[in-house]
Amino acid sequence: MLLHTRTTPAERRRALRERLATGRLLPMPGALNPLSARLIQDIGFEAVYLSGAVLAAGLGLPDIGLTTSTEVAARAQQTARVTDLPVLVDADTGFGEPMNAARTVRLMEDAGLAGLHLEDQVNPKRCGHLDGKSVVPREEMTRRIRAAVEARRDPDFLLMARTDARAVEGLAAAIDRAKAYVDSGADAIFPEALADEAEFEAFRQAVPVPLLANMTEFGKGPLLDTRTLENLGYDIALYPVTLLRLAMGAVEEGLRTLAVEGTQQPLLPRMQTRSRLYELLGYADYSAFDSAVYDFTLPPGT
Repeated sequence: MLLHTRTTPAERRRALRERLATGRLLPMPGALNPLSARLIQDIGFEAVYLSGAVLAAGLGLPDIGLTTSTEVAARAQQTARVTDLPVLVDADTGFGEPMNAARTVRLMEDAGLAGLHLEDQVNPKRCGHLDGKSVVPREEMTRRIRAAVEARRDPDFLLMARTDARAVEGLAAAIDRAKAYVDSGADAIFPEALADEAEFEAFRQAVPVPLLANMTEFGKGPLLDTRTLENLGYDIALYPVTLLRLAMGAVEEGLRTLAVEGTQQPLLPRMQTRSRLYELLGYADYSAFDSAVYDFTLPPGT
């Protein structure tokens, strides 16, 4: 995988569509940077997620709509460049009015993404598992979706609608909204902050398109295992912030150890080795490529 992925955006979009059509649950870890996306692929997962909360946290910002569409597209492009897996990105509310949502779709297509999700929160949004959320009127969200559909150039680019209405208007209203979003052109639905397994089941019975289950830690909903989610008929199991939380927990503990011990020696068994890092980065491939270029000579007689 020298410099770039071996697959095209169109191939990755088709791969995601075909994978969702199998009816098997697709676990989707959230990358915290492009290198972790390479690791997600190396471990054997079939898709990568880019969380708006993770991107904001990486900039030292809370997840309250402070990032811009171009910042998200830039990180998305960096990530899509290094993995052969389809990448789904969190596009918040579309970053403004329906015209902004349309532009966001074009930006994410150009970045090589396989799809995005738009949510029905008021802009600027809040983290989906915080209290005090507000949602826009249903008609406003359907305009966002229709604008996104109109802007899409590749019909395989997945347009997912997220509804945060469960915590604001109740389960029945969230299901009604999801149906309206599907009627407006959404390919899949992300019901945020469902309270229990019964609510996951009710959503599945009511909405006939692929559904995403958000398995974020320390949130409002239960952490259901993959067998349970597959039995419930869900299509994607999302782990949006898991890697960031693991990494930051390890970093914090490591810094405290370094501050107390004055050496990183006790931490060595927990570190990724230099050789493993170089393996993920493909150092050997780069070295072979560079040597071939450097040592190139023209055949005799040319």
